Amino acid sequence: MSTTTISITALASISPLGNDQKTIWKNYLRPNHCFSKKYLDNQETLVASLNEDSQKIIAELKESDVRYKSLDKSVLFAMAASRQAVAEAGWDKNDVFGINIGSSRGATELFENHYKEYLETGKAHTLASPTTTLGNISSWVGHDLQCTGPEISHSITCSTALHALLNGVAWLRSGMVDKFLVGGSEAPLTDFTIAQMRALKIYSHSEEVYPNQALNFEKKLNSMILGEAAAVCCMEIGKKENALAYIEGIGYATEILEHNISISAEAICFQKSMKMALENTNLEEVDAIVMHAPGTKAGDLTEYKAIQKIFGEKLPLLTTNKWKIGHTFGASGILSLELAILMMRHNQFIGVPFAKAQQQTKPLKKICGNFS
Repeated sequence: MSTTTISITALASISPLGNDQKTIWKNYLRPNHCFSKKYLDNQETLVASLNEDSQKIIAELKESDVRYKSLDKSVLFAMAASRQAVAEAGWDKNDVFGINIGSSRGATELFENHYKEYLETGKAHTLASPTTTLGNISSWVGHDLQCTGPEISHSITCSTALHALLNGVAWLRSGMVDKFLVGGSEAPLTDFTIAQMRALKIYSHSEEVYPNQALNFEKKLNSMILGEAAAVCCMEIGKKENALAYIEGIGYATEILEHNISISAEAICFQKSMKMALENTNLEEVDAIVMHAPGTKAGDLTEYKAIQKIFGEKLPLLTTNKWKIGHTFGASGILSLELAILMMRHNQFIGVPFAKAQQQTKPLKKICGNFS
């Protein structure tokens, strides 16, 4: 496998934490979570929604072009984040760059509304199909940015954003392009999506101060909560002077399922992907790991066991952002990457307030993660 370094030259997101890096970091420093209650699936439900400022950005974007009025939030979120990232990277319409922005659920709210209209009237809306296809996200981002490069959308459930990054690395190392915009977008705060999570018996109904107990390996109840967000990053081949961080290694693996949502007791897939990503890295150089850790009993614990298998007794610092912003499905990987980069830039570890205290004893220079 090629070891050519990839530079991350810009990163942008719109999430419950905010829509600019300064505000996002400030919110990471605070011990409070971003959850509130919204009436979904016929009951009060804990969710992490965009704040008022971010909602205003999306509303203005939707009104800026008559064609944008028919788009789903998942598309609009991606467009907003992409505009910011490309501007910060200094790319313009003369640059040829690829786009790979995926989503676990896609145009969920729009699809539910169109289907409801069909059940009530027996007719489908003219734009029901073109505005709910999965390719909708990257193609509209490409249109908005006037991009002439390849456009890819896909869904690999929670791994979507980091599979986009994986694809971007492959394209860059192949020499077919020298710039790639990758990420994920999710707008899952809908009745049917919440109902599906409740049916799996993994959704939080906690009244605790921290209702998502990600990284609490002794929890007795599942505590996953959904959040909405989009996060993207600009990648370029080689070491760039304006790089925020460098991608030194990547890994991937597939879990062989015994059940529809099962994971092996020691997360064999995590172990394989970590070994691949770290094959050219001294494990003692890894300062921290941003875990996937969605707040489920089995998921959090098996991921922790996989890390123990790889690192032994000398574990890096461990953290996650799910306790604060919930699980954003397809966007979660790049949001975790964002946290990793922010911690390195500010040289400050952001832990989980209710988890076992961990002390930072050296500068944060190298961070890896199970961002699936």
